[in-house]
Amino acid sequence: MKTKFLFFLLACVSLNTFAQEEIPVQKYAAHNKGKFFVMWGGNRESYSNSDVNFRGKDYNFTVDNMKAHDKPKGWHVDYINPANMTIPQTNLRFGYFFSDHYSVTIGVDHMKYVMAQNQIANVTGNINLPADDPASIYNGNYNNTPVDMSQGGAKEGGYGNGEINVNGPAFLMYEHTDGLNYINTEVARFDDVSKWFRLPNIDKVQINLTEGLGAGLLYPKTNTTLLGKERHDDFHVSGYGVSAKAGINVTFFKHFYIQGELKGGYINMHDIRTTTSSADKASQDFFFFQRIIAVGGIFRV
Repeated sequence: MKTKFLFFLLACVSLNTFAQEEIPVQKYAAHNKGKFFVMWGGNRESYSNSDVNFRGKDYNFTVDNMKAHDKPKGWHVDYINPANMTIPQTNLRFGYFFSDHYSVTIGVDHMKYVMAQNQIANVTGNINLPADDPASIYNGNYNNTPVDMSQGGAKEGGYGNGEINVNGPAFLMYEHTDGLNYINTEVARFDDVSKWFRLPNIDKVQINLTEGLGAGLLYPKTNTTLLGKERHDDFHVSGYGVSAKAGINVTFFKHFYIQGELKGGYINMHDIRTTTSSADKASQDFFFFQRIIAVGGIFRV
């Protein structure tokens, strides 16, 4: 009897051990479906040259191949200071995994676009302001006419409150610095490539590759001083954009990650407000390229 009991006990232990080997512990990071995530980071941008058309009651001209750049703040506490977090160039996204590999997000790419003042660009069109307008000094017909974008004391950033331009009306100061806001939705794919790096436990460190496509609206606050006119300086839906991205995501301890992305796209803004008069508008289209570094959290509700 004792021998039979001992044999039964050993058999139970063996079956239990076998069952444990056949049903491994499921890693939290192995499946994404149903998880939410949020991401916050900073960016740098590059822009293609752009033909920018300015039109109003007494003028209609185009600046050909306008050069522009971003306005970086560098490593700065404003990125984490709640009172100033919208001042630098930033990226904010909220997302949800509707499958293990695919997510949908909504977010804002807060970019900054500044026309380079130290350039000479060809201008085509006409300016015919009233004779008593101080900016009538720029009246005339332009036909691929080289124009110094710094003339009239124009400078990047414009003039602040109470600051006087002693050179008279500037020809043009043009930027989207509050900013070039690309409000968009993206669909992205994630693939765990931790095995490439022989990581032993993806719940501690996991490496993913991600790619995605996006589209959305441009909602810039355009700071423009055009022919000495008072600037509009308010947010306005101005056009649309499309984009594609690729990046790498490193997740730590299941819930925290750092992500680097390269993102490029096309922006078309056909209805840019430039002055306080609704008759004054601008339009342009161009390509952009972003480099993004962000941190985030991922969790299941």
